[in-house]
Amino acid sequence: MKISTKGQYALRLMMDVAEHDGIGFVSLKDVAARENLSIKYLEQIAGTLSKSGMLQSGRGAQGGYRLSKVPEEYTVGSILRLTEGSLAPVACMGGEDRCKVCCECSTPGFWAGLYGVINEYIDRYTLADLLKEQTQKK
Repeated sequence: MKISTKGQYALRLMMDVAEHDGIGFVSLKDVAARENLSIKYLEQIAGTLSKSGMLQSGRGAQGGYRLSKVPEEYTVGSILRLTEGSLAPVACMGGEDRCKVCCECSTPGFWAGLYGVINEYIDRYTLADLLKEQTQKK
């Protein structure tokens, strides 16, 4: 499993918005500058996060984005699944096309275990946890 830049940038965007949430709406221009990311790419990702209800958007001079909920209510898993789709290590675990030998395969238990570990790990962490970790590093 490899997380694309879309998933990585979505998590960084959500972290930045959460970190600056006390000031109201956060502009993507500011996020792009702080995180050294492409504003065009951030616009696409912010649109996805906004449509899903994870972010609220505001228009005008004081517009931008802010969290819809408190940081404790966002798991890393929910953000990554939204932007990445299935995080299954193999297609047959993600509800996608099954291979031709799925009935005779001797490895589904292994892949299911790995998928379970991945999901448990990414769902264990919230934006609040990552913010706390980040603050401790400074």
